Amino acid sequence: MERLVLERTRAEAVFTRLLDTHGPQHWWPADTPFEMMVGAVLTQNTRWQNVERALERLRTAEMLNVHIMAALPLDVLAEYLRPVGYYNLKARRLSAFTNWYHDSGGFETLSGLETGCLREALLNVSGIGPETADDILLYAFYRPVFVIDAYTRRLFGRLGLLPAAAAYEQLRAAFEANLSPDAGRYGEYHALIVAHAKHVCRPRPDCSTCCLRGECRLGRG
Repeated sequence: MERLVLERTRAEAVFTRLLDTHGPQHWWPADTPFEMMVGAVLTQNTRWQNVERALERLRTAEMLNVHIMAALPLDVLAEYLRPVGYYNLKARRLSAFTNWYHDSGGFETLSGLETGCLREALLNVSGIGPETADDILLYAFYRPVFVIDAYTRRLFGRLGLLPAAAAYEQLRAAFEANLSPDAGRYGEYHALIVAHAKHVCRPRPDCSTCCLRGECRLGRG
């Protein structure tokens, strides 16, 4: 697999400008690591607002507990997940993840695994892909892995820093090879990219208000 190079100085400058513009994001919003993981599974191809509604239903019913959720029948779990799209599919995926997490010993046991081993274990769970696994590693287990999503591809492709169509692992490796391994900073950077891409660097971008327009081929055009 071809190795991509991300210019460190420019990547750090992007982070600084985004932070100055949007401020700290305090992402991922969750009260416990398990709640964060549930949210990561549910947000696949789903608007976050709908995920929040489903999480609130689970929270109100006191179901945001690994032992309780692992014992829920699929049809019952699916009812709580109705606010999210494809809730029957999401129920199967969340049940598979929750049972794996429960049977593996939970947070304390899994925290003892080396990052590569933990990532491999997550990827072996039905319905868990690279982005979801890395979300969980970064925000729940506080491991320095950089999450690649559609927002990252869009922003860094428009800036000409990385090819938007490159493979997930190529892009992740480019960030991790050229930025210091700092989970807190990785999480803040990813959250800032999401904020900027949602509000400014949209599919139809608002270049006039973009703090990065001087660095962007699209903005300069």
